[in-house]
Amino acid sequence: MTIIAPTPIADETRRADTAPLKGRGARGRWPLTILLIIGSITIFVPLYVTITMALKTSAQAVDGNAFSLPAPFTLSSFAEAWALTDFPRALAISVFVTAIAVTGAILLSSAAAYAIVRNWDRRLFRWSFFYLLAAMFIPFPVVALPQIRLTGIFGLDNPVGVAILHIVFGLAFNTLLFTAFLRSLPLELEESMRIDGAGTWQVFWRLVFPLLSPMAATVGIFAFLGSWNDFMMPSLIISDPQLQTLPVLQSIFQTQFSNNYNVAFASYLMAMGPAILVYLLTQRWVLSGLTQGAIK
Repeated sequence: MTIIAPTPIADETRRADTAPLKGRGARGRWPLTILLIIGSITIFVPLYVTITMALKTSAQAVDGNAFSLPAPFTLSSFAEAWALTDFPRALAISVFVTAIAVTGAILLSSAAAYAIVRNWDRRLFRWSFFYLLAAMFIPFPVVALPQIRLTGIFGLDNPVGVAILHIVFGLAFNTLLFTAFLRSLPLELEESMRIDGAGTWQVFWRLVFPLLSPMAATVGIFAFLGSWNDFMMPSLIISDPQLQTLPVLQSIFQTQFSNNYNVAFASYLMAMGPAILVYLLTQRWVLSGLTQGAIK
């Protein structure tokens, strides 16, 4: 077999053909780079101001320069905010609501998606999926007053009722994510298990649900962030101020923070700290879950 070595003319021609592509690729990355820079600035600048203000004394916080570094920095603002807002109680309530919302979102949405995907030929399940998709376009303020009335009638004007509403209002989107992922799972795995005598629930819990772990992590993260940071629903549903979550409790004590900016920012930082930490530790699950559900 004869091997023909590339000639200098061929190499120059190939480089000339690929040069415009490289140039277009480099130019095409500039808009994306600019958008990433702008997005980073809009996130890191407020976070920087929050951290620096929380570490300042009261005298430093009212000097009018929010971007100046604390000199010296102090942690007394965190201690004052901890005691003023009764932070441990509000933290426990937020954790309770979020834990129920995350658990319910994963279990209920995965079961609903499994029933819809495996019974797609039946009109009832197919139209149930369309009904859930339609619910995604109904904002919470539209149904806020009926929900307030219903939760009061059934005695759910408390953190438990808020957690249930978080599950219900996230059911459409979460089911959509699980449905896209479930369509990628081969049906032969379930059929082989059914031949061995397994029922529907056994197939789901022992086989399907473990395979849904990437998407379950993604749904759990979305449910956590949505429940932890929610302000509107707890403020409208929960009637007892002593049972309010962290975002609402901070709004209640806002008048006491009016002259103590350092205490206010310390309270904000403590409230959003868990959400930032959870997202930083689990962000790869969001990307991997959405990617696998879209590609497979």
